[in-house]
Amino acid sequence: MLTVVIGKLTEYFTAAEKKPVTEIATAAKTGPATLILSGLAEGLESSVWSAVSIAATIYGAYMLFHDPAMAAYAIALAGLGLLATTGYVLAEDTFGPISDNANGVFEMSGALINKDGSKNHAAHNIVARLDMVGNTTKALTKGFAIATAVIAAVALYRSYIDTVAVKDAEILTKGIQVNLPEIFIGLLIGGAVPFLFSSFAIRAVSRAAVLLVEEVRRQFREIPGIMEYTGVGEKGKPDYARCVEISTAAAQKELLGPGLLAIFAPILCGFWLGPYALGGFLAGCILTGQLMAVFMSNAGGAWDNAKKKIEDGYLGGKGTEAHKAGVIGDTVGDPLKDTAGPALNPMIKVMNLVSILIAPSTVVMHGTGGGMVVVLVSLAVLAGAIMFSKRGGLAVDAK
Repeated sequence: MLTVVIGKLTEYFTAAEKKPVTEIATAAKTGPATLILSGLAEGLESSVWSAVSIAATIYGAYMLFHDPAMAAYAIALAGLGLLATTGYVLAEDTFGPISDNANGVFEMSGALINKDGSKNHAAHNIVARLDMVGNTTKALTKGFAIATAVIAAVALYRSYIDTVAVKDAEILTKGIQVNLPEIFIGLLIGGAVPFLFSSFAIRAVSRAAVLLVEEVRRQFREIPGIMEYTGVGEKGKPDYARCVEISTAAAQKELLGPGLLAIFAPILCGFWLGPYALGGFLAGCILTGQLMAVFMSNAGGAWDNAKKKIEDGYLGGKGTEAHKAGVIGDTVGDPLKDTAGPALNPMIKVMNLVSILIAPSTVVMHGTGGGMVVVLVSLAVLAGAIMFSKRGGLAVDAK
C-alpha cells in the first residue's frame, strides 16, 4: 500500500500533465527565478506528504500489536512488504535512463529531420513523452528507496536499543528522552548531518562541472573543425577520453568526504555524548534525511519535466525565453535529483549500521581516556573531510 501511495504522490508532483509541473512551467514566463521558486515550493510540499504516508504505515504496523517488541517486528514486516515490489521498482528505475538515452540518441541520429529538411514533430513528441515518463519513474524509485531506508531505520533503531541493552539494561526502561540536554544535542547534530552531506555532494557536482565546462571550452578553442565533426575520421574529433577522465576522477575523489562523514559522525557523537545521545542522533538523521531526500528528488524531477513540457510546445517551445528558464531550472535540479537526494538513502543505512556496531563500545568507553582518543580522531577526520570538500578545485593532471 505504501508503494502505491508513494507512486501516486510522486506522479502528482513530477508528471508533466499534472498541476505542479504545469505551474512550474508557467512560472518560466517571468524568468528562471520564479521557475526555481515554484519548483522549490512543490518539492518542499511533496516531502511533507511522503513523510505523512510513511508515518501512517509505521503507525498502522505498530497498532497491530500492543507489545513493543512485536510492534517492532510488525514494522520490520512492513519494510519487507515494501521491498516485495523491488523487482517492479527496479524495472521502473531502469526505464528512466533508457528512455533518456534513447531521446539523446534519437536527436543525434538525424531522425528528427525529414528528407525535405522539415522537423519530424510526431517522432519528436514520442521520444520526448517517453523521456518525461522516465523522469517520473526515476523520481518514484528514489522516493521508494528513501521510504525503505526509513522503515528499515526504524527496525534497526529497535536493534540499536537491544544492542545497547547488552551493556546497559536500563535503556529498556529509560528510553531515549529528548528532554535531556545531551540527547537533544545528539538530535540536533543528527538532524544537521544530512544537510552537510548534501552540501558535500552538491559542491562536488558544481566543482566537477566547472572543470568539465572549461575542458569543453578548451577543446572548442584548440581543436579545429570540432563543430563540423561527423563521427568519421580524426579531423575535428573531440577528446572524449579527457572528459571521461575528469568525470571519473571527480566521482572517485568526491566520494571521500561524504563517506567519511557517514562513518565518523555517529562515532563522534556516540563516544563523546554516549549511547543515549547516539540514539537521538539517529532519530534526527532519519527525519531530516527522509525529508531532504524526497524534496530534492521531486523538485529535480519537476524542474526536468517542466523543461520537457516547454520543449513539447508549451509557451512556444525550444528557443524561447521560457525554454531558457526551463533549462536553468533543470540544471539546478540535476545535482539534487541525481546526486544529493539518492545519496541520502545509503547514508541513513550506513549511519544506522555503524551505530549498531559501536553501541556496546560507547557504553563501556564513554567518558574514559580511550573514548576521548576516539573522539579526537573522529574530530580530526571530520575536519579533514570538511576541508577537503571546501577546497578550491579538483586535482586532475593535465595532459
